[in-house]
Amino acid sequence: MVTAATKSLPERAAQLAAQPPVRRALDWLEQNTDWVTEQHIRIVEIPAPTFQEAERGRYLAGLLAACGIQVHTDAVGNVIGERPGQSEEIVLLTAHLDTVFDEIHEIRVQQKGGRLYAPGITDNGTGLATLVAVARALHEAGVRTGRSVVFAANVGEEGEGNLLGMRQLVQTYRPRLHAVISIDGAATDHIISKALASKRLELSVRGPGGHSWSDFGLPNPIHALARGVARFVRVPVPEQPRTSINVGEIRGGTSVNSIPAHASVKVDIRSESPAEIERLERALREAIQAGVAEEMAQARVKEVRLTIEVRELGVRPGGELPEDSPLLAAVRSADQFLGNRSRLERSSTDANVPLALGIPAVTLGGGGQGGGAHSLQEWYDPTDRARGLQRVLLTLLLMTGVLP
Repeated sequence: MVTAATKSLPERAAQLAAQPPVRRALDWLEQNTDWVTEQHIRIVEIPAPTFQEAERGRYLAGLLAACGIQVHTDAVGNVIGERPGQSEEIVLLTAHLDTVFDEIHEIRVQQKGGRLYAPGITDNGTGLATLVAVARALHEAGVRTGRSVVFAANVGEEGEGNLLGMRQLVQTYRPRLHAVISIDGAATDHIISKALASKRLELSVRGPGGHSWSDFGLPNPIHALARGVARFVRVPVPEQPRTSINVGEIRGGTSVNSIPAHASVKVDIRSESPAEIERLERALREAIQAGVAEEMAQARVKEVRLTIEVRELGVRPGGELPEDSPLLAAVRSADQFLGNRSRLERSSTDANVPLALGIPAVTLGGGGQGGGAHSLQEWYDPTDRARGLQRVLLTLLLMTGVLP
């Protein structure tokens, strides 16, 4: 049985690929990219906002069941199918179902000049199509593995989902979990082996509200919030450790001639340094407090107070895959065999959860190229898709081992 722990790095994937069942699986992926792209389009045309993934999940369940896998849906909505191996130990191959597009209820993929255009076509239509393609290739080729494989189309990766699906998967399978391979987006040139930590907060300001003319002089929650946000975005953000802040959403008010009773802002803070996240969270809270104080000081009606509420939307833990990890060696071996150049990257993905717990995990792309993620102009180019599919397959099988 060939695994990532045997042979020298350049030889591992080559020896594995020479085995007849693996060769058949690799050939199937090479010869059936049109089928994969067809499924890709069908998947994307089923809207799946975070917390509303059920319909898309049912379609994925059917595709996995057609590969001879017994499929079930867990308590949070993850679609899961286990392909038994010789061992009870498992390698988890997963791609998230949800998209960031809450208000889109109908999606039609447009094809222009070799590219596919649609919200979510790359993130994460590509990952889901790859998940299904690998399952189908193993089935068609009759590959038998040492470790078992769990295929999962998981919920709640985006935004306020706060990695809900992956947290549940790790909780369920942790005693048996050997490694996690997450598929997210396109390309073959990156290995996400470092988890970017982040914190997301919603800050709300409340007051009595009133009429813009007759109640003028009451403190205004939107004015207070605007003052606070303006202060916060002037806080210095270091280039090293790499750090980012984003004010992603502001809401409040009911009409142009009403003093609002409520206003809220959602803020995303990310950093390679947990200390920077803590510093910026403190700065955010202080800025909003200062904005509220300034608004109340300038208000003509002094006896009315504004209040502040803070709600934690999500915390994504950080972590890193060690340089000597067998999982990292497996990806690099697959890359060398396929003539693929890749680099290690840090990002926020489903792999954050296992990496933070010391479980080996990476996030890989599904091949091809993509752009415009999280926008209505998102696109995917399936050119050279087969190499990405084969990369995921080889990495998976190097971690499971293949039986003669």
